[in-house]
Amino acid sequence: MSVQSAAADVDVDLRQLFASLARNWLRIVFVTLLVTGLAFAFAWLATPYYKATAKLEIGSRESEYTRPPGTNDDDKPILDEQGVATQVQIISSPDILKQVATKLNLDKLPEFDETLKMSSLGRVLVLVGLKSDPFDIPPDERVLNAMHDKLNVYAVEKTRAIAIEFASKDPKLAADIANGIANAYIASKGDAKLESNAAATDFLAPEIADLQNRVRDAEAKVAAFRAQSDLLMGGNNSVLPTQQLSELSSELSRVRASRAAAEASAESVRRALQNGGSLDSVPEVLSSELIQRLRERQVELRANIADLSTTLLDNHPRIRALRSQLADLDGQIRNEAQKIIRGLSAQAQTAKAREDQLIADVNTLKAASARAGEQQVQLDALQRDANVQRQQLESYMASYNAVASRKDRRYSPVAASLIAQAQVPSQPYFPKIGPITGAAAAASLLLMAIGTLLGELFSGRAMRPAAGARFADIEQVAMPAARVEPMVAEAHGAGRAFAPYEEAATGHSIAESELPRPAERELAEVRAAAVKQAEPGESAPEQPSQSRLGEIDVDKAAEKLIASGAARAIFVSPEGDEAAASAVLVAREVSDAGLRVLLLDLTASGAASRPMLDTSLFPGITNLLASEAQFSDVIHPDLYSDAHVIPVGTADPVRAMRAADRLPIIMQSLTTAYDLVVVECGPADAQGIGRLVGDGTEVFLSMLEADEQVTQAAVKLIENGYPDLTLVTPVGHEPGNPLPGRRSAA
Repeated sequence: MSVQSAAADVDVDLRQLFASLARNWLRIVFVTLLVTGLAFAFAWLATPYYKATAKLEIGSRESEYTRPPGTNDDDKPILDEQGVATQVQIISSPDILKQVATKLNLDKLPEFDETLKMSSLGRVLVLVGLKSDPFDIPPDERVLNAMHDKLNVYAVEKTRAIAIEFASKDPKLAADIANGIANAYIASKGDAKLESNAAATDFLAPEIADLQNRVRDAEAKVAAFRAQSDLLMGGNNSVLPTQQLSELSSELSRVRASRAAAEASAESVRRALQNGGSLDSVPEVLSSELIQRLRERQVELRANIADLSTTLLDNHPRIRALRSQLADLDGQIRNEAQKIIRGLSAQAQTAKAREDQLIADVNTLKAASARAGEQQVQLDALQRDANVQRQQLESYMASYNAVASRKDRRYSPVAASLIAQAQVPSQPYFPKIGPITGAAAAASLLLMAIGTLLGELFSGRAMRPAAGARFADIEQVAMPAARVEPMVAEAHGAGRAFAPYEEAATGHSIAESELPRPAERELAEVRAAAVKQAEPGESAPEQPSQSRLGEIDVDKAAEKLIASGAARAIFVSPEGDEAAASAVLVAREVSDAGLRVLLLDLTASGAASRPMLDTSLFPGITNLLASEAQFSDVIHPDLYSDAHVIPVGTADPVRAMRAADRLPIIMQSLTTAYDLVVVECGPADAQGIGRLVGDGTEVFLSMLEADEQVTQAAVKLIENGYPDLTLVTPVGHEPGNPLPGRRSAA
């Protein structure tokens, strides 16, 4: 991980970045020409391969004259995408490839069997186990594997055509194999049809013989049952009792209607006679010829009476004679009506007798018809079974005749045809010298340019400091940070600074070696010398001398860290919060020298971070340990320098300390992103700072006065594995002049 400032600590100098291409043009051109030459040589020396293509059409090839009766092309399903894909797999099946390999003797060619002419390099690879031994594979399988590698069978898009491509070193052999595979596929489909016809005839012949026997038996059962049951068929395909019953039912209905009509007519005439009404309205009276003549005579007499009444009186003999004749006519008419009534009654009685006879006959036929119906059901079942077997026999016989004729004539139309025969290719499809050489040149040029740009970018030469650089987020990939050259040469090591601690280890007190402090003028001279050393072209001054106390001041501590190239600076302050100022001042001094510095405050009160942020309310290391914040949330810029700071934070310390095992990981991430990480630990012991120590670590003990508390703390740290302990004091420190482009420390 890396830490950047909010305005980006560094910017990419695009001019410097792309200028690297011009500086390294010779190397780029050389590598590009070398790769291009190698590609050209490979393409020129590579064995050429030729590719031949044959195409098949998948579809019905049946003629309308040879098609079985009752069928057409619509009865056969058209192959869909899955069907064409199935044919592709059939074409590339081992059976067809074996036929072609046997026909063309491919097992005799080294191209298809590497055991015939195995190179020395191949034998060496087999011996060292880098290649499988081809002799372990059967010869047929070796040939098939070689054919599969050179064969490409695919369905032409949006068609029912299949392309067969084969590549070989011999152009004629490539065309022969492609055509051979196509012809073998068509032949296999024809053989499959012939086998299907033969299998069909073998199946249908015994089935037809069996069906003939079953049909004969079924029809015999139908005839025997009809004769036994005496079922005679009448009209409308019905048995005779049923037909007779139907006819008698019709006759019965007619007789009943006639009887009812006669009875109604007799009753109407009788009612007319009894009531003295006119008989003219009765149809039977009107239809009698005698009554009609009597009516005419009656009308004639009345007309005569009317004529004579004009000249004669009513008692005249002629009138009385005419009226007597008229009365006789009325009596005759009534007598005739009585005869009609008697005739109608006789007719009704006759119809009634006929009806009774018909009812008896119908009842008899009902029983006979019921028995005939039951027998007819059994007969229909036998007839239906016979019909089904007869239809199946006819269907089998039609199919058998069609298949047998195809089998005898060996006619097998295949649903595939060769629409494009493979031609001998004249140009190899591999290698293409021009495209291979051009692609190699373009790829090598592009890769060399990218490699040069990345090398320039990661070397830091294409980076330049950004004005007003501040804090930015933590990223997943660390950005290389250029270190500033140490202000003090390694020859000016800080070995003499450890003398007081060596004396303390032998039993001498630090207080016993106390000497007068250097004057402020001496301190100013030392700072001026450090600033001069930072200027380019100036020679490094001699190592600054220690004070007579044995401790060093803030400036010397900063020079020591810069000169040693330390990545971590651990500060222990036995005297409490006031002594924590040493860590703050050292961090600011090193930051003003141009290094990327971060201060990690691990004190309980936030004594180190509060002066840098003017508040203790920012999230910090406890929030990071408690997983309440990320790096980007806890790193803050110092208000008075270019240093960054991680304060104590606002999370629960108890909860945060449960994740104290994450401190080494956090320290490793911070040292990767920063040149120097300064840690203020407060009054900690050797065990307490154990998680913070790593490669390039300097341990400092901050002091205000050389008292017994400080001496004991120093002795314990030395005894527990930190013999290179350095004492530093902030007493008498004053801020120096800021470097160009940096702000002065407060």
